[in-house]
Amino acid sequence: MGETDKISKARLISVDQDGLSVPLDNGMPELNPEKICFVIVKSRELASEDVGVDADASNETDDRFTSILTSEGEASTEAELKGFIDAMDEDEQNALVAMMWIGRGDYEASDWKLAVVDARARRSGLVSHYLLGTPLLSDYLETALAEFGESCQDFEMGRL
Repeated sequence: MGETDKISKARLISVDQDGLSVPLDNGMPELNPEKICFVIVKSRELASEDVGVDADASNETDDRFTSILTSEGEASTEAELKGFIDAMDEDEQNALVAMMWIGRGDYEASDWKLAVVDARARRSGLVSHYLLGTPLLSDYLETALAEFGESCQDFEMGRL
């Protein structure tokens, strides 16, 4: 952790966003793990897309919906995921960014509150654009969920 991160963490321990003194709470907040799992599943679909492959004239039910892996399918998946993230409230978006940072190793799970505060402070532009431009997004989010004792196993079983 850099010197500015230590300063930020020290400030967080004693002062919240309203200027009130509070202890550091390291627990994951009320962020629905199913929302994170949805982002994981959809970002995996995007990552598995065959770049430049056009959809053919086959029937989706006959080819087990592999058309989703083409450029045509990618556009709708990306739009769906972007719309989902953009529809989250600002606190959920900040928490999603913090989860990605934890999974990437920028923060520890014990620094949850600090990661959320920093996500809020560093926010510029659309969160969906930032997240969708992050390689390995699904891996980072899944790693972060595991650090909080959560999993997408049940979520994926019903959707795959």
